[in-house]
Amino acid sequence: MPRARKLDAITFEEMLELAGVGAKVLQTRSVGLAMRENLPLRVLSAFEDKPGTRVVPMLSGADMERNQIAGIAADRNEARITLTGIADQPGMVAGAIGPLAEAGILVDMIVHAATPDAGSSDLTFTVPRASLAQAMSVIEQRKGSIGYDQLVTDDAVAKVSIVGIGIRSNPQLAATMFEVLAERKINLLAVSASEIKVSALIAEDQLDLAVRVLHTAFGLDAPSQAEGQAA
Repeated sequence: MPRARKLDAITFEEMLELAGVGAKVLQTRSVGLAMRENLPLRVLSAFEDKPGTRVVPMLSGADMERNQIAGIAADRNEARITLTGIADQPGMVAGAIGPLAEAGILVDMIVHAATPDAGSSDLTFTVPRASLAQAMSVIEQRKGSIGYDQLVTDDAVAKVSIVGIGIRSNPQLAATMFEVLAERKINLLAVSASEIKVSALIAEDQLDLAVRVLHTAFGLDAPSQAEGQAA
């Protein structure tokens, strides 16, 4: 993956989101503990004697003027499941997702699309790739209660995410992400968002290109001596 421009400081929120969407920088537990106990946290290079990146509760001073996107994260550990022909009525999403939760399977991105006046809908969601077979088994066992027509799966997908506190107040950042991916003919299979994160599910073979063009679009391209790993 491309290398990222070094940041002097990043917020706990941003680091938690980056860790949660696949950036191999810090484990979410270490960030969560430091955040809860208000402990100083710094990300250092294992190869160079550099100041590294501070993880702080809030940005101040010059750090507030940096790019509004802190980083791009990529995760290949994704599989997509689509259930077609589900009845368009209350409780159907819960009926499909509930059994997976009971089985301890993490469900990430969820898209529920109803067909107007047809009375049916399609439900698409992602699970960890390693859990795909188990998820299929659980759903197939509940086919009668869920009431779907077809179970369609795809494990050649990946997730790319932009993370930054700027997303909270600037809707143009998400629009820019979608426009940049569209310019490179990268199709969005699903989208999810939080207060400081936007994630898109795409074909896995387009992941490297997506990360590269998003780095450029948000000014995160590294100079020749840059530090840190983007995703």
